[in-house]
Amino acid sequence: MQNFKRKILCALTLTVAMFAAPTLVWAQDRAAPTVGIASTSDEYGQAIEDARVIVREVMAESGIPGISVAVAFHGSVVWSEGFGFADLEHSVPVTTLTKFRVGSVSKPITAAALGLLMEAGKLDLDALVQDYVPGFPEKRWPVTVRQVAGHVGGIRHYRGNENLSGRRYSSVTEGLDIFKSDPLLFEPGTQYSYSSYGWNLLSAVVEGASGRGFLSLMRDSVFEPLEMRHSLAGYTDSIISHRTSFSERNGERTVLNAPYVDNSYKWAGGGFLSTPEDLIRFGSAHLEPGFLEAKTLETFFTSQRLRDGETTDYGIGWRTVTNEDEHHIVSHGGGSVGGTAMLIVNRDSGLVVAAVGNLSGGPIAGMARRIVIVFSR
Repeated sequence: MQNFKRKILCALTLTVAMFAAPTLVWAQDRAAPTVGIASTSDEYGQAIEDARVIVREVMAESGIPGISVAVAFHGSVVWSEGFGFADLEHSVPVTTLTKFRVGSVSKPITAAALGLLMEAGKLDLDALVQDYVPGFPEKRWPVTVRQVAGHVGGIRHYRGNENLSGRRYSSVTEGLDIFKSDPLLFEPGTQYSYSSYGWNLLSAVVEGASGRGFLSLMRDSVFEPLEMRHSLAGYTDSIISHRTSFSERNGERTVLNAPYVDNSYKWAGGGFLSTPEDLIRFGSAHLEPGFLEAKTLETFFTSQRLRDGETTDYGIGWRTVTNEDEHHIVSHGGGSVGGTAMLIVNRDSGLVVAAVGNLSGGPIAGMARRIVIVFSR
């Protein structure tokens, strides 16, 4: 009798799992699966089919093992799908739940925390960074939070193989030791020079302004309010469900396991894991005031200017341009060891596209732009 009950329970569990799981569809031209959801509206049917062709072309040409894409209009998901493998060795398919390294897409996510602190009166973008991080050494020239956030503050970027660090840093401030003693590259406001380390410094600014740990503040103030339930720091020693494996390609175009890295030194600059659906939730929250105030959005999406008047096409954590249709586009790409990502937000049409892949240097940014075109027709 006990065995009979156990068999019945197993059968019921399997039945529930079958109905709860996304449908698995095997591509005709590859031995790699696709898993996802698509709009039931005929309005986007052709765009989805065209986008699928683009994704499969990119996978075939680049050798990228796994890709995930999501598209939304005005906050409503119209397409979300995973392609290929999250783990080649075990033939684990990418699903819409698979978490990827999003690299520098972590920067606009961190910018949201800056915005919330500004609105609470706890942070002044034009204050010196030492006002919030007293332990950061003074430099030849003063440097402000705004300048660091716009990559015009003169903080250096990686040198050599620093991005391959395997060391565990116990805190945000400990991670500053890598670069805090180095001189500024130039007088702040006179040049644009991209710096992930600058955003590491900004995570310390967030802690100083809020009096809270960076990751706990991100969880409570950004991830949870926006229902980004699959976004978190990519700790290497934690069991993280649905995390993809990470790959790279050698000179013979063979896909290999990417080297081990620990991104604890750069959560804000490029250390988060996420999914495309979480990223489009985040991007959609920036289409209009609500999560952030109108004034904050305009500040973030307005290009900074150098002292000579030249624009940088970068605001606070967001690249910002106007396309050929005079639509305002804000975006950010991300490249990390074993991962690439792209988030694009059309503030006028309400279109938000996010794409991620699990290969170092994967052509995700160009693919995402092609998908934007498909859904903009």
